[in-house]
Amino acid sequence: MAIARKRQVSLVDTKYYHCISRCVRRAFLCGVDNFTNQSYEHRRGWVESKLLALANVFCIDVCAYAVMSNHTHLVLYVDDKKAKRLTDKAIIQRWHRLCKGTVLTNKYLQGEELSKIEWLFLNETISEYRERLANISWFMRLLNEDIARRANKEDNCTGRFWEGRFKSQALLDEAALIACMAYVDLNPIRAKAAATPETSEHTSVKIRIESATAGNKQPKQLLRFSGKFKKHMAKGLPFALKSYLELVELTGRCIREGKAGYIESSTLPLLQRVNITPENWLKLTTQFSRVFHGAVGRPASHEGYCEHLNRKRRTNVSNCEKLLA
Repeated sequence: MAIARKRQVSLVDTKYYHCISRCVRRAFLCGVDNFTNQSYEHRRGWVESKLLALANVFCIDVCAYAVMSNHTHLVLYVDDKKAKRLTDKAIIQRWHRLCKGTVLTNKYLQGEELSKIEWLFLNETISEYRERLANISWFMRLLNEDIARRANKEDNCTGRFWEGRFKSQALLDEAALIACMAYVDLNPIRAKAAATPETSEHTSVKIRIESATAGNKQPKQLLRFSGKFKKHMAKGLPFALKSYLELVELTGRCIREGKAGYIESSTLPLLQRVNITPENWLKLTTQFSRVFHGAVGRPASHEGYCEHLNRKRRTNVSNCEKLLA
C-alpha cells in the first residue's frame, strides 16, 4: 500500500528529497518516438524552464535534476525557514506569480481597505499560501500539471499524462544526498543519451560545469555548494563543488566502460568523508532507485525519522546498512 505523503516528509530529520515522475502513455515525454518517428525533444526545455521558474518562486531549492525521455529526476531542498521569514505581502506576491489568488489577496495588494472579517479570512489565506510555498507536493503538482496540459494540447488528446503522483524519497544524511545527486546527474550517461557530463542536456551537472568553466560564480538557479559542513554555515550543499564534479566524472567513466573497477580512495576525498567504499559507490550511483524504495540514510538516521513520523517499519534498512554504513 502506498504511504501517505505526510508520512514521508519530515523536515525535522531532513530537508532533502528525491522526487521521480514517470509518463503513463506510450508516447514519450521527450526524445524521439520510434513508432511514429515524431520528435518530442523540445519538451525537455518545457520541463527545465518550468522547474527553474518554480524554484525561483517557491521556498524550495533544486540540488540536482535530469529530464529523461519518459521520466524526470529531481533532488530538492525545502527551505521552510525562508517561508516563515517572508512578510505577508511577499508571500502573496510570490503566490500571485503562480496563480490568480483571491478577491481579498488582490484587494490587499491594491491597498484597498479591508474589514475585520476580511482581515480574518485574509490571514488564513496567507497562512495557507505560506505553507504551500514550502510544500513539495504543491511544487510537483504545479510542475507536472503544466507539462501535462501542454503535452495533451500538443497531442490533441485528453487523459492522464503521468502514471500517478510523483514518488519521493527522504535523503537522511550526507552519504544518501551525495549518492542520489550523482545518480541523478549521471542518468543520461547510463542511458547512453550523452557521452560526458558536460554534454548531458537538460541536467543540473551541465549547468554547473558551464558556470564553472566560464569562471563565473555558481549558478543562481541551483542550490550552491558551500563546502564542508559547519555548525553556523550559510545555506548550501555541504560539499565542495570541485570535489563533486570530479566525483561525477570519475564515476561516469567507470559506468561507461561497463567495469565494476576500483577507484583509488585518494582520488575521491568526498567518498572518504562520507565513508562509502568505491564498490558500494558504483552500485549506489547506478541502481539508486532500484535499491532504495523509501527514505535513504544510515540506520541511525532512520531511527529519528521513523520516530517523528510514527512509523514502526523501517524500509531499506538492510541495504542502507550494507551500502552506507
